[in-house]
Order: sequence, then structure tokens, then C-alpha cells
Amino acid sequence: MSTGKLWGVGLGPGDPELMTVKAARLIGEAEVIAYHSARHGRSIARSVAEPYLREGQIEEALVYPVTTETTDHPGGYEGALAEFYEVSAKRLAEHLDAGRDVVLLCEGDPFFFGSYMYMHERLTDRYEAEAVPGVTSVSAASAVLGRPLVQRDEVLTLLPGTLPAPELARRLADTDAAAVLKLGRTFDSVREALAEAGKLDDAYYVERATWQNQRVAPFAEVDPETVPYFSVAVVPSPAYTARKSGLAEERPAPRGEPVDGGQVVVVGLGPAGPQWLTPEAAEALAEAEHLVGYGPYLAKVPQRAGQRRHASGNRVEADRAREALSLARGGAKVAVVSSGDPGVFAMASAVLEQASLLDEPVPVRVLPGVTAAQAAASRVGAPLGHDYCVVSLSDRLKPWEVVERRLDAAGAADLVLALYNPASRTRTTQLAKAREVLLRHREAGTPVVVARDVGGPEEDVRVTTLGELDPSTVDMRCLLIVGSSRTRVTNGQVWTPRTY
Repeated sequence: MSTGKLWGVGLGPGDPELMTVKAARLIGEAEVIAYHSARHGRSIARSVAEPYLREGQIEEALVYPVTTETTDHPGGYEGALAEFYEVSAKRLAEHLDAGRDVVLLCEGDPFFFGSYMYMHERLTDRYEAEAVPGVTSVSAASAVLGRPLVQRDEVLTLLPGTLPAPELARRLADTDAAAVLKLGRTFDSVREALAEAGKLDDAYYVERATWQNQRVAPFAEVDPETVPYFSVAVVPSPAYTARKSGLAEERPAPRGEPVDGGQVVVVGLGPAGPQWLTPEAAEALAEAEHLVGYGPYLAKVPQRAGQRRHASGNRVEADRAREALSLARGGAKVAVVSSGDPGVFAMASAVLEQASLLDEPVPVRVLPGVTAAQAAASRVGAPLGHDYCVVSLSDRLKPWEVVERRLDAAGAADLVLALYNPASRTRTTQLAKAREVLLRHREAGTPVVVARDVGGPEEDVRVTTLGELDPSTVDMRCLLIVGSSRTRVTNGQVWTPRTY
């Protein structure tokens, strides 16, 4: 006998009329209807699907052992839920083995924070399974608000309210529009994050969207004691909000028209984490009204109330610099962030180059940071104790012939080298070529430091030799220090004497 099929059927946000035709048909045809409920036994999913149920169907109520309360399970809350999902999967498997199709009811969409996914991953290796999408609570909230979530090239971010408030604030500040789910007991934390991101005044609270007892209000006006789990915070399209309120978009000052008060500060964050940030840089970041930078670098900066973030990709330095200068010409205090030191293969030169093209000057300050070379050197001793040079192996902005000439000259001059950008997914041959050039001037036993993610969670620093260096083990997150003829390794530490 063939086995039955598992269906994860999305019911939509709560109004039975917002269920898809396919969902209604499958519910009516199913031999087994399964649904989750809390220990009180009442199932929201079943109540939504009730108009489409028929007599004679087998019902499987999957009752959660815990929801938000504590548990004495030896595995704690997560252990109790894992055991529950295993038992639930076995109960559904019994029906599937008997050849009965099972429809598991899911509020919203089965794969959007839905419980169906836990059954799906436990059963799809043995049974045929299919998810039927449903209207999400986010879409429903937007509809009852009568405001679009996003338009044109705006970015929408969906977030669980269970994230820590600082992380929520950072992500809210990095996006145009947002929806935060799983409120209930997280409401205060979400409110704090919205305020820190400067978006509390634009946020709306939507409770039980499309239900008869739905509630809509400005988020800042909601009493936390009245908030259930089935609610969502929405920050809708900022462009739509601006038009509805009659506010014009901020425009930079016209070219050639100086504006008082605006300035750009280019800040070095150090190689990783707040422990590498100087007090001067921290103060500049705190005072800035706008932060501009490569997305992963901006993520290292704590969010502050009212501060706006402008994240961009890794290869648009000139665009990033122009955006910062435009904001400053509008009178804003702008901080452009760089990893390490902003003057070492980073944003300071890009900002100054674009500033030089302006008809009227914009004040630009550069604040130093700990470089990747300094951080890597500190982990192994003092390989930069004497004369050294810094070379980028990237040939994206200069031809490889130039890189090779500089490597050859540094090798002949017996300088220690700090090699930045040694490899990437598309640049896999440059390091091997650099090794060949340096071996013309250095012994194969010359110490080489390979430092990856110094100060970060994946830090790995090792010492090898120029002859044994394997380029295939090096990626873009690495920095290399190649010793001179005087560089030594003693007691596990690498150092270059100051005498020659």
C-alpha cells in the first residue's frame, strides 16, 4: 500500500475568506486534519479552517507542552519542544503509513515562522510533502494599515522581536521599511529598538490583522500590558510616508553653495570589535547624524537614537564618498567608517579625491585606527620591528605589473612586507606569483605570518615559511607578513631586530 502525502496548508492571517482556493479544497478533501494548540486545547488554526471542515475527518491535535512558561524538562525549553516535535512527527507518520493524506494547518504561511517546518524536516525524507503558501501577517498588516510596505528600490527587513534590542536597533536603522514579529513579551525591547533606530514615530502596531477584533495604533501609543503574541510592528514605505505627510525628501545643497555645519569624518574602526576602537573615533561616531560605509563595517558600530545609516557594497568607494559629501553639504555631520585605518587601502583617499572635485570645500577629517598589519604583528611578537612596507596584492585598481615591480623592489631592499588583499574568490593566482618574486631575494626559510580575522570570532594566526607557504590556504580575510633576512622566530614569537 502506498503512503499518504503530507500537506502544510497556509491559512492566511486569520480571516477565513483570505485563505487560498487550493487551501480550502485540500482541507475539505483531507482524511486527517492536524493542528497545533496550547495546553488549553483551543487552536487558532482550527478555528480559521472550521468553515471548510467536514464530518468524519480524523483530527490530530498537537498540543504544545510549553509555550512561554518554564519547564522542568531536563533539556529545558528547547529540549521540551524538540521532544514534542519528534512525538508529533511519529503521530503523523502513523497516518501517512496507513495511506492517509494529512493536512497540517498553519496560520499565515507554513514556511514563514511556521510550526509546519518542524514536521516537514522530520518527514520529507520518507514521505511526499508539499507546502501551500498563505497570506502572511505582514502582508495583512500592510493591507489593514492602507500603507505600502515598500516601493521602487526600497528595502524591507523582516525581524523576530526575540532578537536583543541592540541587534534589532542596528538592523532597523540599516533598512528603509521593516516588520517585527513575535511581540507579546518582547514589546518593550522592540519599542526600545525602534526608538534607538529613530523610527518609533513612523512605526505602527497591528494586532490580529483581518480578525474581527483587530487593532491598529501608532506603536508609541500602545500599552505593553495589552499586547498579545499575534501582533506585529510595521515601519511602512518611508517614501509613501513622506508624501502623505507633505514632507519633501532631504536634498543636498546645490553644487557650489556652501552650507555651515556640515562635515565628514573618516573613522578607522580597527580590525575587529570595540576593543580596537580609539576613544577619539568612538566620540566621532557618537556625534554623527549619518553613518556611511560598507555594510559589514557599519554592523560593527552600535546604533544610536536618531542616527541614519547608509550601507553599500564593497566596490563602490567613489559612490560612497560622494554620498557622504552630499549629506555634509546639506549641513549634516557624517562619519564614513573603514576597517583598520581609513588611510590604509581604505576610504580616506576616496573621500578626499571626491572632495577635491567640489567647487566649494567640505571639511574632511581623518581619524586613525589600528591597522590589520599592526594587529597581526601583535599576535606573534614584533615582526614589524624594523623598516617595512605595505603592499596590496589586488590588481583591481592597478595593473599586476606595478604590483610585481614593487614586490621585486621591496624584496631587493630587504624590507619586511605586510601583504593586504592576498586573495579572493576571483583572484587566486596573485599570491603564488608574489611568493615567486620574493623567493628571488629571500631564503625559503624566511618566516611568514598568516593572520586571518584577527580580533574576530574566527581568528587564526599561524607562522610558516616562504618556502612552505601554501597559497590555497589563504583568502581575502587574511593578511600576510613576510619577514626580512633579519627576521627571527624564537620561543614561538616572530621579531625583527631594530639593528641591521
